[in-house]
Amino acid sequence: MAHDVSVIGLYILDILGRPVDRIPSGGNVEFIDEIRLTVAGTAGGTVVDLAKLGLNCLAVGAVGDDEKADFVLATLDRFGVDRSEMQRIAGVPTSASILNIRRNGERPALHVRGASGHFEIPADARERVLAPPIVHLGGTGLLDRLDGEPSRVLLEEAKRFGRTTTFDLLGANDNTLSLIRPLFPFIDYFMPSVEEAMLISGQKTAEDAGRFFADLGVKHCIFTLGGDGVCFLDADGKSLHLPAFEIDVVDTTGCGDAFNAGFIAGLHHRMETETALKFAQASAALVATGLGSDAGITSFEATWDFMNNARVWLLPDPVSGSSHDYCSSISAVAMSVTRWVA
Repeated sequence: MAHDVSVIGLYILDILGRPVDRIPSGGNVEFIDEIRLTVAGTAGGTVVDLAKLGLNCLAVGAVGDDEKADFVLATLDRFGVDRSEMQRIAGVPTSASILNIRRNGERPALHVRGASGHFEIPADARERVLAPPIVHLGGTGLLDRLDGEPSRVLLEEAKRFGRTTTFDLLGANDNTLSLIRPLFPFIDYFMPSVEEAMLISGQKTAEDAGRFFADLGVKHCIFTLGGDGVCFLDADGKSLHLPAFEIDVVDTTGCGDAFNAGFIAGLHHRMETETALKFAQASAALVATGLGSDAGITSFEATWDFMNNARVWLLPDPVSGSSHDYCSSISAVAMSVTRWVA
């Protein structure tokens, strides 16, 4: 069976616990309600959610030769993900994080970089890796051997094959722009958080950041705004802001990865842009209702039903009420929520 999407990049084992009020002193014990192990990361979390949403996925990444790798690979098998392009690298640990989820949703993490930093795609594997119609690259910034020129070559080849490319990274710093700038002409959908977009671009509004990236070749920017929803901007100057769904937040781990999965599913099903964004928002919202990067999502049908029936927050435009002007007003500082809309 042909694959719908190739998900390339960062695969991590997450060990999560909640609620964590404090780290016990000395050798003492604190009791918490829940501990989970999940396959996470900007590729791993996305591919699991995509599989739950019914897409036939090819996983492309790396694990180590330890017990954590056994869990990651077994989980991919359980969700029906093709892992034939997953590498098992001897002598290094699987990338992994320990996340202590606080009651307020904060999630301080301890991370072992591991196998993802040793991962690269051989030239003779590119045709297989880039065979699906949608190619997602996620985790730039922690993919030491794939970052930079190898990623540019990979994405350029994907576009030469006629693929739709989506791209997300993990964090941003002063060196990020020089790392990813050569990739922009080969990215159809750039999907960072608005904070990452502003830090990378040096701009003060989402719309200015969108123009900055469009001038460098990106065709569409999709900036996630956390509780403030999502802002879409394209190279033709079109912009659209959609609010977030109203939920009781348990844990925001993997919400961005779930958003990516939901949007990619929308592309696969050829949804209109606004519908695909809503579906992505629904996917992210569902994940935030439970612990871990795959919580809440059970199926395409259940996510579609949630999208059509859940409440959303309405954030008023402080100038004119239009989505275009509202996107211009978004800053890295969250705006306060003022009222409901059914």
